Amino acid sequence: MTEKQKQKLEIEKERIRGMRAFENGLVKERMDRDAGTLLVCGIDEAGRGPLAGPVAAGAVILPADHDILYLNDSKKLSAKKRDLLFDQIKEEAVTWAVGLVEPARIDEINILQATYEAMRLAISQLKLQPDVLVNDAVTIPGVGIAQVPVIGGDAKCISIAAASILAKVTRDRIMEEMDALYPAYGFAKHKGYGTREHTDAIRANGPCPIHRRSFITRIVQE
Repeated sequence: MTEKQKQKLEIEKERIRGMRAFENGLVKERMDRDAGTLLVCGIDEAGRGPLAGPVAAGAVILPADHDILYLNDSKKLSAKKRDLLFDQIKEEAVTWAVGLVEPARIDEINILQATYEAMRLAISQLKLQPDVLVNDAVTIPGVGIAQVPVIGGDAKCISIAAASILAKVTRDRIMEEMDALYPAYGFAKHKGYGTREHTDAIRANGPCPIHRRSFITRIVQE
């Protein structure tokens, strides 16, 4: 390893220590206990904005002494880096889960409520119940666990960053599978977001079964 590489590695380690310390400070303030004695669960979602596919929510409890580097808001990472971190998070997590809510349910209850539902589903699938949830910006209704909402939390809190990667990679892989079923829409490329290519495909072919009908009313009518 070159001296420059060593310096970059030390900078990354310091960044991760800072994220962990920031999260621990928030949890201690909320719970009046050392975060190291608690099961802290990060929560984040992926896929609120797309025109097609499910909304996904990740939930993860990381061990206090983990050494996973490069955790960050999933949108700031390359697909290759996300895939590598996805496997590492699953391997090292105390417990993790991803909740999914499908397009028909999103149309039925709206995207915000569907996101909350996906988060509750992910929490319910964990092998251990957390002592506290650290969420990206939201307070989840209907959950009897202490919560700490953090605006921009996926770039500030280590557990939220890990949850964002779990949600993003899970959803992206689903959309790649959907591309094979519905090749006319280009789902593998845009993952269901409203790109020009995607909206043109909807106009040309009409919606497919995984489109969120409540999101594409205007496009279909044009």
